[in-house]
Amino acid sequence: MDEFDHNEFPLAYLITVRCYGTWLHGGGRLSVDRHGLNVYGRQFRPANVRLENVMRENMADQPVLLTECQRRVVKDPIEEVCRHRGYHLRAINVLTNHFHTVVSARSKPEPIADAFKSYSTRRLRSACLIGNNIKPWARGRSRRYLWKPKHLIRAIDYVLYGQGDLPDFDD
Repeated sequence: MDEFDHNEFPLAYLITVRCYGTWLHGGGRLSVDRHGLNVYGRQFRPANVRLENVMRENMADQPVLLTECQRRVVKDPIEEVCRHRGYHLRAINVLTNHFHTVVSARSKPEPIADAFKSYSTRRLRSACLIGNNIKPWARGRSRRYLWKPKHLIRAIDYVLYGQGDLPDFDD
């Protein structure tokens, strides 16, 4: 189905980038802890109102929610990065508080996500849709390696049509 060496790179990556301040640790949503709980097979961090409040109090700026116009502007540079770098953008969905992409590339996912974040931020600023002091994206990113064709199909379907629970990529 794909020309990539499956021993070195997966068929694709499901990359998710969240807007700043919209997905705090301790909230009712699933989250992991970068200090040791972000390990495959471990439970997600349980809801903790106190932690969520601390996270909120420590925020340097207000949460960022993208308008319809901003969402359109974010999409274009992601597509341009893929064209310019030879990545195969299989699916993209920019929502108010995050974006998802499914991308095939002979690269690790971290620099891909970082390029998406930096290019889209620059475009938002040049279009005067955010100020120069606004950092629209949360630190880091989520990435799932999609090794099997069925996982790739599920991820594309999820990005384009479903925003409920993530599909199961373990079988």
